[in-house]
Amino acid sequence: MTQQGFDTEYDYDLFVIGAGSGGVRAARMSAGFGAKVAIAESRYLGGTCVNVGCVPKKLFSYAAHYREDFNDAKGFGWSSAVEPIDWPTLRDNKTREIERLNGIYGNLLSNAGVELLNGHASFVDAHTLSVDGKKYTAKRILIAVGGWPFIPDIPGREFAISSNEVFYLDTLPKHAVVVGGGYIATEFAGILHGLGVEVDQIYRRDLFLRGFDMEMREQLAEEMRNKGVKLRFNENVTAIEKEGDRYRLSLENGESMLTDQVLYATGRKPLLEGLGLENTGVRLNDKGYIAVDETFQTSEPSVYAVGDVTGGMELTPVALAEGMNLAKRLYKGESKLVDYNFIPTAIFSQPNLATVGYSEEEARDKFTDIAVFTSRFTHLKHTLSGNKAKTLLKLIVDKASDKVVGAHMLGDEAGEIIQGLAVAIKAGATKADFDSTIGIHPTVAEEFVTMREASR
Repeated sequence: MTQQGFDTEYDYDLFVIGAGSGGVRAARMSAGFGAKVAIAESRYLGGTCVNVGCVPKKLFSYAAHYREDFNDAKGFGWSSAVEPIDWPTLRDNKTREIERLNGIYGNLLSNAGVELLNGHASFVDAHTLSVDGKKYTAKRILIAVGGWPFIPDIPGREFAISSNEVFYLDTLPKHAVVVGGGYIATEFAGILHGLGVEVDQIYRRDLFLRGFDMEMREQLAEEMRNKGVKLRFNENVTAIEKEGDRYRLSLENGESMLTDQVLYATGRKPLLEGLGLENTGVRLNDKGYIAVDETFQTSEPSVYAVGDVTGGMELTPVALAEGMNLAKRLYKGESKLVDYNFIPTAIFSQPNLATVGYSEEEARDKFTDIAVFTSRFTHLKHTLSGNKAKTLLKLIVDKASDKVVGAHMLGDEAGEIIQGLAVAIKAGATKADFDSTIGIHPTVAEEFVTMREASR
């Protein structure tokens, strides 16, 4: 037992609220380092990512590609009729896989010696929690409850679904409206369209995916429109009314439209209701998230928080890194901080968009002089498929150091390719390093090491 470990004054060294990615990682690692740990979860093991987030969404994204792949296959001599998707098969097979993962998470906790409490935890004081009426004490408490989809308070909001419910629809709608301009909205607009649904995506600003590279955003919008998704920017929904079996949406411009399903993906809020924070000294920041320092400690010294509830980068690997970092800091004596620089991410839109490092706009603000390298081309397979989709690759270079400070890709399997580049960029690779690397031919990825002339 380490010096930071078990204190007989309390029931546990560490009590974790929420068995999502960050909470489970912190609990398992802390127990492995010798701490006595309990974790409470009132819903499902694995949190948003495993149950109603990245895992089922990626499975649906795979499914959404098949219709286009079947059509593309004709140019290669394969001929078969494309039947409408059997939605119950996809939905139920996905659910079985999620249930399998739930069991794996339970086994991981059990094998690590973490006590799992199935119930809702709330603070009694800074060292005491109540779980369904029973009290537990802990030297330290970690809040890892994540977030919850936010639907604005408009008339008829009860008729809208969120990304939580879309995974369990009884039937696929013929037409759906997706409201929002973030990555979840953009992903589901493409997924639903790929599954055979007519889709309108409505966003109140002039272009979706704010914060990502502008050129990549514009190209994705063009590709989605070419596929048949109707993008309605600078528009918003003011009310929803039920009209028979359909829903009528009133829009800010005075128009209205009918649809079979309304999916809101307009952001997420920290899941703080019923947590009892008023019984502690934990403070929130001006955006309503739990305020933490760089070591994830809140304003209440015994209470920590990681993951989406802190309002940082809402990415599963980030929550995992934070949970690991906290466990090492508390129970292994390590002092290294989480490095948030050059974190890669992917949007599983149709087509995929992936990125690491700075956008062109961010790089122009940060560096004195940059060079931008781009390559826009038709994928080799589409020379036979007849598919008009374009692939776009982009590198951003700080000219003073020659370091590659941004890499972006729009195209098939973009996330798989950018993950590898992220290692190089994180390690400080220069454009000269990219140029001296021999490519794998013929691949899309080789374009990243063959771009010689700056576009601007």
